Amino acid sequence: MTMKSFILLALSLTSVHMTTAAGSAAHRCFCQVTGTLDDCACDVETIDRFNNKEIFPKLQKLLSSDYFRFYKVNLNNPCPFWTDHSQCGLKYCAVKPCTPGEVPEGLKSSSYKVLLSHIVYITRFVVGGFLSLNVSPCSDETRQALQEWKKHDDESDRFCMLDDVDSPESQYVDLLLNPERFTGYKGPEAWRIWNSIYEENCLCVEKRAFFRLISGLHASINIHLSARYLLDENWFEMKWGHNVSEFQLRFDKELTEGEGPKRLRNLYFLYLIELRALAKILPYFERPAFHLYTGQPTEDNEKKKLLLELLHMAKSFPLHFDETALFAGNKKEAIKLKEDFKLTFKNISRVMDCVECFKCRLWGKLQTQGLGTALKILFSERQIEAMPNTSNTNPSFQLSRQEIVSLFNAFGRISTSVRELDNFRSLLSNLKQ
Repeated sequence: MTMKSFILLALSLTSVHMTTAAGSAAHRCFCQVTGTLDDCACDVETIDRFNNKEIFPKLQKLLSSDYFRFYKVNLNNPCPFWTDHSQCGLKYCAVKPCTPGEVPEGLKSSSYKVLLSHIVYITRFVVGGFLSLNVSPCSDETRQALQEWKKHDDESDRFCMLDDVDSPESQYVDLLLNPERFTGYKGPEAWRIWNSIYEENCLCVEKRAFFRLISGLHASINIHLSARYLLDENWFEMKWGHNVSEFQLRFDKELTEGEGPKRLRNLYFLYLIELRALAKILPYFERPAFHLYTGQPTEDNEKKKLLLELLHMAKSFPLHFDETALFAGNKKEAIKLKEDFKLTFKNISRVMDCVECFKCRLWGKLQTQGLGTALKILFSERQIEAMPNTSNTNPSFQLSRQEIVSLFNAFGRISTSVRELDNFRSLLSNLKQ
């Protein structure tokens, strides 16, 4: 063999080795992220196409609007589970709340306007009588009655704890100016949060489905942190982008004792749960009295049209998850399972107040509240109708603005995670090892 032939052979073998190594890097993360999902009639590839080409673009446009980008939250709630609680001192953990002038006037004054618009057809009064529509809707008596009625009825449906948005501690946050990304918050403090969350799973009878939801949420958050990682920092700029090594640490089969690809499959299970909730809630948003009220009528009307387009698109998905199979068995067993599920998820939403990084707490609260709202939609005993029910015995299903904003933003995070998986597949395929 001539020297030239030897060199060409060596280069060829090196190229094959690099291609094989790169392919194996992608394979080790995505080896199980294909085909039909457990307990579902849907496959990963169908979700990828539907999300990336249809849902994701419209959803991002909707979430950039004023109604959905401003989220009112209390980041100062005390941790209810342990006392040795500190705060993250890293600068990227901070959250910048809005000044009063940055929040649209319609949002600041809309809490009761939205409530009243939702119940314009309802004639039930909380103390066994009927609400006279001649009573001023701004009176203290009426307002207090409505608050008490809504609080009582919501508690029976709710799967998560919500902040008191009327508390002086609650502040508006612009989600676009406080994006979810890697802040440097990690180690024992961060793992204590996740350990506490997974321990709650031991208390839940419906362990399989519950674990898959929490695992899918955990996977989604890890994808966000890997996709918006601080790659470089100097005096002039900060460079955020995809950290392939971080992604591998969290999802590579060999680095996670075989668990990484399973976590990614659970992300798709969570996607189907939240997508089904959006399809089911469509009649609620089709109510003529419902408005995305920010005080800008033209934009509000345009965004409601976009919202309905998105929900009709979600409804058109051909392979929806069947939520009736989640709490199977006789009626008594089903009720017990649902109550266990609800109690456990409420505890998990309370754990979010123990997160020491404020930005992580913000997005953790939003995403758990969003998932809790999706579960409320799927398993409420109340009818979700285009016209509110005026019956005293079973009043109509209701959502607060806080629940609406968290529902769509939480699904936005899941949708983004599914979209980012395409980017990581490509980056891993091109990786030279």
